[in-house]
Amino acid sequence: MNPFTPFKASNPDAGKLYGAIVAQARLPVFYQALGVPDTLEGRFLVLSLHLFAVHRRLKAEGEPARELAQDLADRFTADMETVLRELGVGDLSVPWKVRKIAAAHAGLVEELERACGAGDEAVAASLANALPPDQRDSGPLSLQLAHYVRDSVEALGTQSVAALAAGEVKFPEIGAGGGSND
Repeated sequence: MNPFTPFKASNPDAGKLYGAIVAQARLPVFYQALGVPDTLEGRFLVLSLHLFAVHRRLKAEGEPARELAQDLADRFTADMETVLRELGVGDLSVPWKVRKIAAAHAGLVEELERACGAGDEAVAASLANALPPDQRDSGPLSLQLAHYVRDSVEALGTQSVAALAAGEVKFPEIGAGGGSND
């Protein structure tokens, strides 16, 4: 999506799915119980990890889900543009900052994809490295969040693309210790 052109949805289902992802990413448990910094960077991290898990599920579906995945990515970009404008970023800076955010998100997604094959400790390191140095925790909180990422990927793997497209995403419940409450 060209950041200079207004967002135009070609798939209204992407709005439902994106809304469900944002609602999950805004849950206070991430910031209160799991210790993710309640900062712009922390909220970006939580949103990105949810987008990662959903995109991974859609990617596994192949071509039928490709349009939904692209529309979801476009919604994310448009949302980041809106957030920047609400924060008072000047019009001339918005496209540059949106590209920077999109690049950071793409880098995190690539890193999480590699880390998922190496285990929770590697995912935890990727999550911690996504935050500025002064906002990184000592490890246990990132490991708890890594367990949640693993549980999310597993949970989404059992859900149909039709349910996801309808915004009926079932993320795992989160315990104070991270991961699911199973």
